Amino acid sequence: MKRYVALGLAACLVLFAALTGCSSTSEKIRIGEVTRSLFYAPQYVALEKGFFKEEGLDVELSTIPGGDKVMSALLSGGIEVALVGSETSIYVSQQGAADVVVNFAQLTQTDGTFLVARNQTDHFSFDQLKGSVFLGQRKGGMPQMVGEYVLKKHHINPQSDLELIQNIEFKNIASSFASGTGEYVQLFEPEASRFEQEGIGHVVASFGKESGTVPYTVYMTKQSYIDSNASTIQKFTNAVYKGQQWVASHSARETAEVIGKYFEQIDPQILENAIQRYLEQGSYATDPVLDEEEWNRLQEIMDAAGELKQRADYTRLVNTTFAKQAKEGK
Repeated sequence: MKRYVALGLAACLVLFAALTGCSSTSEKIRIGEVTRSLFYAPQYVALEKGFFKEEGLDVELSTIPGGDKVMSALLSGGIEVALVGSETSIYVSQQGAADVVVNFAQLTQTDGTFLVARNQTDHFSFDQLKGSVFLGQRKGGMPQMVGEYVLKKHHINPQSDLELIQNIEFKNIASSFASGTGEYVQLFEPEASRFEQEGIGHVVASFGKESGTVPYTVYMTKQSYIDSNASTIQKFTNAVYKGQQWVASHSARETAEVIGKYFEQIDPQILENAIQRYLEQGSYATDPVLDEEEWNRLQEIMDAAGELKQRADYTRLVNTTFAKQAKEGK
């Protein structure tokens, strides 16, 4: 008799454990990234190291090429969180959106592009761009605006001092340069390192170093989503911060090994070199706080490019509460 009672109790415990496990399901959250990029290494580390799962989140990551398309997905409810340039939140605000898009966690803090020259030079100066054919980025996007900002800083008018090409889709810029278009090109990693390895071009300057810190790529969501899901946003930001801290405390090789599955077509050595380049110039934010000085510099860059109708209120479009609590371990 005692044996049957013991078996019954054991069965009940198994059933209870199963029911408990079912009730502690993860909360799903959909992220839309504007491109698949080494620039976003801390995000992929957070995914691979299980930092989102530790926070009870089941993340569904999708790549949606184009800032306008990412924002459309966010505004229509196709995703909960967008990873895109913070300028897009300003564009939405300028259009008079009632449900504003709020920047809540910064991932990268410099421009991630490099100036690549077709011909090698021992002593580069920006004056060498005058009269050249320059393959730039999409008009109104952060890469192009930063590029123009840096050129003007060096007394070069992008519209009159060189031939600026910016009608090529982002995904085709590298291949266009490789096929012979342009004497200079503005490229992200790992294309910049790959072109150097293959002898296609040579990195002569960093737009990130030249332009200073800006909220280049940021996680954002609608104000209405924050109002209803503040705890989810906090958990999400906690995981992002863990990823940032991991990248900051590990070597480029270790980071490359963790995120390699996201870049299977790229040589591991190029991955490592590219990550090292970003680490050295401080491109990866070490915490998710977007400060007001960076926000103001962003708007200076937008204004110089003629893309800013009016100044955007930092307190309205930026919420640092979640980032600061993540840093404090709350």
